[in-house]
Amino acid sequence: MALILANDGIDASAKQALIDLGHVVDTAKYEGDALLARLAEVDAVIVRSATKIRNPEIDAGAAGNLKLIIRGGVGVDNINVDYAEEKGIEVRNTPAASSSAVAELALGHMLSLARHIGEANVTMRQGKWLKKQYSGTEIAGKTLGLIGFGRIARSLAFKCLALGMDVIFHDCLQLEGDNCEQKCLEDVLREADYISLHVPFSGGKPLIGKEEFELMKDGVFIINCARGGVVDEDALVDAIEAGKVAGAALDVFEVEPLENERVRNCDKISLTPHIGAATAEAQARIGDNIVDIIKERL
Repeated sequence: MALILANDGIDASAKQALIDLGHVVDTAKYEGDALLARLAEVDAVIVRSATKIRNPEIDAGAAGNLKLIIRGGVGVDNINVDYAEEKGIEVRNTPAASSSAVAELALGHMLSLARHIGEANVTMRQGKWLKKQYSGTEIAGKTLGLIGFGRIARSLAFKCLALGMDVIFHDCLQLEGDNCEQKCLEDVLREADYISLHVPFSGGKPLIGKEEFELMKDGVFIINCARGGVVDEDALVDAIEAGKVAGAALDVFEVEPLENERVRNCDKISLTPHIGAATAEAQARIGDNIVDIIKERL
């Protein structure tokens, strides 16, 4: 029997499966000193993006029984993986479970931007009939530029190719994609009508800032459903206000919940509260993956 902390919650069916295996599952939300104390008592901790497992949390767990950290999702940038492994604590994630869900959200944002769906929804409820103002564009025939070409980006590429888009991508690895052409970052920035980010953020300078916006086409659309910090939020608003960027969609932010007032008040930015993996299907798959990992490791 293991004591497992799911500090950011867990799918109900996965929780029950773990209980059926004889484990004790704590789904309370701990923060600060309370989290440190609890980590010293548990055998495994499951987190999503909200809980950060940095050196103090790892030290607390290593002083007790912690053997396993599981990130229910793709990236592990909220966990100091190297330090955890130095302390003998294994780190795992569920990289494939939410690929389709995040790709579908990115595509939804693209369609919303192209046809002003988000803006029109708001102004219609204000009693406005801005039919002429909301003349949009079609995504068919446009070029999607993907920065990063992992599972989520490949899923989005497949969907957009089916809708008649051309797809180019940049990745630090030499990769191949069916009907997708790999290019250098600068060429992707120059050629794409839509740019979607699918890379981790490890701190430091944003990947997309003032200089990168200057390379882009006039009227480009930006989508970030990857990680906050990948795009410089103030530089993005500057580029929108200058007419360089026609619109943007953000599901992730430098600070969460969103604090940047310029982003919040920019009506050319479509906003969602970090819901990329928030589908019933994705959460069930994540839960199943977590159960499999715990069966294997504990």
